[in-house]
Formats: sequence, structure tokens, C-alpha cells
Amino acid sequence: MSEEKSLNFIEEIIEEDLKSGKYKSILTRFPPEPNGYLHIGHAKSICLNFGLGIKYGGKTNLRFDDTNPVTEETEYVDSIKEDVHWLGFDWANEFYASDYFDQIYEFAVRLIKKGLAYVDDSTSEEIAQQKGTPTQPGTRNKYADRTVEENLQLFEEMRAGKYKDGEKVLRAKIDMSSPNMHMRDPIIYRIKHAHHHRTGDKWCIYPMYDFAHGQSDSIENITHSICTLEFIPHRPLYDWCIEKLEIFPSKQYEFARLNLNYTVMSKRKLLQLVNEKYVSGWDDPRMPTISGLRRRGYTPESIRDFADRVGVAKRDNLIEFGLLEFCVREHLNKIAQRRMVVFNPVKVILTNYPEGQTETMLTDNNPEDPNGGTREVPFSREILIEADDFMENPPKKFFRLAPGQKVRLKSAYIIQCDEVIKDADGNITALHCSYIPESRSGNDTSGLKVQGTLHWVNAADAVEVEVREYDRLFRVDNPASEEGDFKDYINPDSLKVVTGYAEPALKQVTANDHFQFLRKGYYCLDKDSTAEKIIFNRTVTLKDAWAKESKKK
Repeated sequence: MSEEKSLNFIEEIIEEDLKSGKYKSILTRFPPEPNGYLHIGHAKSICLNFGLGIKYGGKTNLRFDDTNPVTEETEYVDSIKEDVHWLGFDWANEFYASDYFDQIYEFAVRLIKKGLAYVDDSTSEEIAQQKGTPTQPGTRNKYADRTVEENLQLFEEMRAGKYKDGEKVLRAKIDMSSPNMHMRDPIIYRIKHAHHHRTGDKWCIYPMYDFAHGQSDSIENITHSICTLEFIPHRPLYDWCIEKLEIFPSKQYEFARLNLNYTVMSKRKLLQLVNEKYVSGWDDPRMPTISGLRRRGYTPESIRDFADRVGVAKRDNLIEFGLLEFCVREHLNKIAQRRMVVFNPVKVILTNYPEGQTETMLTDNNPEDPNGGTREVPFSREILIEADDFMENPPKKFFRLAPGQKVRLKSAYIIQCDEVIKDADGNITALHCSYIPESRSGNDTSGLKVQGTLHWVNAADAVEVEVREYDRLFRVDNPASEEGDFKDYINPDSLKVVTGYAEPALKQVTANDHFQFLRKGYYCLDKDSTAEKIIFNRTVTLKDAWAKESKKK
């Protein structure tokens, strides 16, 4: 009997809340800002929020935090929805912070009327200076003494477009000596004359994230508002706004964000990689974006498994990229169809095989899947094998092909190398071999035992394919923490393009198919692929090559 998995600290809180009757059911939310594509870190948050809703019979909202019209686009909204669905989740409601702009404005008016907010004419530099330092209290300026009536009038004029960007802000009136800098009269509204992707030009003032976030949670009756650790200092302001506005008491809880080695997770840095053409776009298969991982051939199941294995922690740490690769290998091994592809071919001529004859060999699509079925592979006198699978002067325990040595061809016959054919420069151009007719796979009466099995492709039917071999985008463990520009640490070998010669079954593929190229790795069809030019992306190698490299060091 398997050991029951222990609860994480958020699950413990939820179970206690339900047991005590504090809530009859839970409601969580995933609140991305639509200013870029989601990455693997967001995937963890998606799996956590939606997973909790599913586990405890509650619901999860998808809410776009669209309070900054300058950086937000509908393209990002669409990509986020696609990513959440692809990961296997659906939301109870689709909301936008902009849905609540009228209500949030009224909340601000309520604070002004309570004497808890004021309009400040100071510049951003002056406000920063007046806030003091973590060890020195701040000082209020004269604008904090404005009357309620004056503040109401100025705030209405801000809304009406009377002032320029940066000319005035609305600040909460809290505590300029608080040890928490976020509580020193934080800005809650700023002027921004910018077209919003949903509200158009209706507004020229927009709430700050800290003012919109908790109120949006409250409006939706979110029971457990789950954020990452950097929002811990923001929680007192979240609670203060809810308390002073006397609205539904949503509660914020924080967990460790996902940091993955050999990559960067900052949207700003990812945008640099895209804009400066270090990658082909947000969905470049080397990017840690969900769309990049999808294009590379990662499965939603493997990403959910990864998020589950990483768990929910209270302290930040750097997660091994190898764990993500392990998860996708585990899943692809179960579902990927096996195919034979030769990357560096040498021709094998079976001198005793009848000329002009072709037969079909039956082979498993996936030996791990009892329902995977079989496929036919053509076989004739001339085949291609990997050049690395032959050695003219082999060392001991070399069990592949060598002069006088026998190997089995996968799902076909045992062959023996009889002669090596070379050109005038001494380069191998072909291998003359003989096959053992009685050794056909599935009907072997030869009595021969060989230790090596090679993959191969029938020369006459080989399909030329482009193979894009992707590797880690950076050559150092934590590029964001290195000295200088993080882009200086990009791995120059993160993409290699090679030509492969595939069995004809690979002409009939779709974008959703996953393949294991025997003895090579896992691959999927790329979106650039056409009928004339078939292109595959390597998802991951069969084994963790980076683990070997790190051991060498």
C-alpha cells in the first residue's frame, strides 16, 4: 500500500478553514498580468491554484490583472488562456481587474471620505525621498493636510483628465514611520493617459497593483489568495485596505516561487531575449515559456508531475532543470511511438539478399504500451545504419558492427560485416554484409546469439528530415546572478540543426504526436514543418547528459 502524501502548509490551512466552518467551499484565483507569455513558474502557480480548487471541491477564477495599459496586449490574454487550457484546467469565471475599475474608484473615494487617502502633487523623486529609509522614518508633506472636500475634487479632476501623467497621485494615509516601507503612505492611483486594451480611453487614472489586487479578490469572494514570497511585505497593505473598506475579508498566503537553473524567469529578461533576437520568439523551444515547452514537445502531464514533485515550500530555492527533463522522459517513455531515424548514415549492402526484393518487417510502436499496436517497416538489400555503429578496429566489448562481427538489425535479421568499401581517400563509402535468412525477428531458427542490436532505415524509402537538437539556453547554473549581462552566458550550442533519414512512417505525423527516435531521444513535429520539409524538435535526450558533465567537473 502506497504511503499517503503529506499535506503542504496551504492544504493544512484550507482543511482547517473547512473543518471549522469558516468557509463552506473554497475559491482560488490565478491572476496573471497580460504583459508577456507565461513560463514554467506560472505553470506551478496554475497547478497549485486550480489543483486546490479541484482537490477540495471548490472553484478557481482566471483574472487578468490589467491595471497597466502600457504593457498589456490582447495577444498575451489569448496566449494565457491557451496555456491554462493546455495544462488541463478550466476556470469557473473569466474576470479582469478592469471589470472592477468603477468599483475600485469608489473604494478610493470611500478612503478619501474616511480621511484615509489624499492627493499628492509631489514628483516621484520627492515621494521616494520623503518615504525615508528602512532605518529612518519618513515625513509627510503639506499635501497630506488637504481637506476631504479638496481631495474629492482633485481626485475627480484627475479622473476627468485635467492633469498630465505624473502631475498628481492618490496616496493612502497610513503610517510614515512604519518599519514596512509599503505602509508609508503608498500610492494607490496614478495618472496614465494610455489606451487600455479593454476599456479604451474611458480611464486616464489607474489603480496600482496593491490597491486593485486585494479589492479584486474581495469583490470575487476569493477565500485563499495565493501569491509568491515577494508579496509578503505587501500583505499588511492588502489587509489594511480590506479592513478600512469593510469588504469581504480575502486572505493572502505566500509560497516559494519556482526558480529553475540554466534559464531566466524574469519577464523583462525573457522579453529582451525575444526583442534582441537571441531566440526566435516567445515560443522558441529553448524558452522556459509554456508555449516554448509545448512546441518543444513537453506534455501537460509532465509539467503537472513536475509541479507536484517540486511541491509547495516557504523558502526560495533553485530547482534542477534535470528534474523537469526527468518528468517528461517518464511520460514520453509511456506514450511516445518508436521510430527509426539515422543521423549520420553509412550504407550497408546485403550481398546475399535478392536484388529487387522488398519485404515488410513488423515492429512495436511502443513496447511500454500494450495497446500501442505495430507498424510495417520496409526492408531490402540496401539499408542505412549510423556510422558510429561501425568500427573497423573495435576495442574489446564493442558489440556493434565490425569486420567479421554479427549484430541484429532491429525487428529484422542478424547480419555480418564481410568487407569495408572505401574511396581513393580512404573514406568508408559502404559496408558489404551478409544476412542470415533463418534469423528473422519473431521467427528466428538460426540458433545464433548476438549482443548488439542496431536501428536502421531502408535506403530506398528513407525520408529526409530536418532535426533541431535543442539544449539548455544558458551554460551556467544561475545566469541572473552572474556578473555582467546575463546574455553573455547564453549557451552557443543550445541549437544544432542536423539532417536525419527516417523510416517512411514519419511522413504521416501530426503536431500532437510524440516519438522516440530509437537510441537517440524524444522528438515532436515543429510548427515550421511542411509536406516538402519535415522538421522535428528534440524534446529531450534519452539520458541526462548534463548529469555526466557535472560529475566530470
